[in-house]
Amino acid sequence: MSDHCSQNDKSAAESHGPYISAIYRHMQILISAELAPYRIGSGQYIFLMAIAFQQPITQKALSEKLLIDKTTTAKAITKLEAEGYVRREADPEDNRYHLLYLTDSGLEVVPKVQEALARVKNKTRKGIADEEYELFIKLLKMVLHNLTEQGES
Repeated sequence: MSDHCSQNDKSAAESHGPYISAIYRHMQILISAELAPYRIGSGQYIFLMAIAFQQPITQKALSEKLLIDKTTTAKAITKLEAEGYVRREADPEDNRYHLLYLTDSGLEVVPKVQEALARVKNKTRKGIADEEYELFIKLLKMVLHNLTEQGES
């Protein structure tokens, strides 16, 4: 067997999982460092930003939107609430649910969080052309879609 053929077999057999995992870990470290001055953990900023762009929203809808389980969402919201960035109000249409809103402090911190996230994103994009990055995002979305399709294997 030629070296070329064995190299192709190796590439085809190589898994993307370890790379995605390592990228995630490294990004979480960078994001945690960037957001530390605001007492927002790397696990909370996605909830803060989602609320900022779609308030009011219920915790259930937030979990579904972010594809994150309800327990994780509840813990993150509790932390953001304790830091004074988020408030809950009973849903007037259904008392079983609470609507989530940003507080004034939450509204003030959102642009700072956006700037911090932009710094991290810019670091990840170094040396990657816009077209390549768009393809990368498209492929990641396809992988996520493949993994989250219901009822198909």
